[in-house]
Amino acid sequence: MSPFTLPIDMNGEGLHIGIVRARFNEDIGMMELDACLQELADLGVDERDIMVISVPGALELGVTLARMAETLEFDALIALGAVIRGETYHFEIVSNESAAAISRIALETSIPIANGVLTTDTDEQAEERASDKGRDCARCAVEMANLISALEPEADEDEEDEE
Repeated sequence: MSPFTLPIDMNGEGLHIGIVRARFNEDIGMMELDACLQELADLGVDERDIMVISVPGALELGVTLARMAETLEFDALIALGAVIRGETYHFEIVSNESAAAISRIALETSIPIANGVLTTDTDEQAEERASDKGRDCARCAVEMANLISALEPEADEDEEDEE
């Protein structure tokens, strides 16, 4: 059996990418952002086709991503930030709610969103993972933007003739 296998496309040329970064745990978010931007450039995304927005914290990512998705100007979105466990239940609320919002927006809009919100027990764990997560999100955004584009239905010739 030889099914058609859609090839992985990591070419970022011509893609428009939106990034929303939570400022809470600023140093970690900036490490993620720097690595993400470098990887996007390495994949061929033009810096003029990238918009970066910062918001106060992880809970504000969802509304911002939703608004960006509504513009239909972006091929993919990226959420960056860090939620680090403290002594209260707040960690679970922020982690769960921000992840749920990101997933819901991607499913409702069919715009891929790379979730780069680190959820760790310590600052040190977040620092160790930040750069890798930023690069991973850039690769995910480019791959998924190209995949979603490749899965778009082709225009029917009859429909083109009617226009």
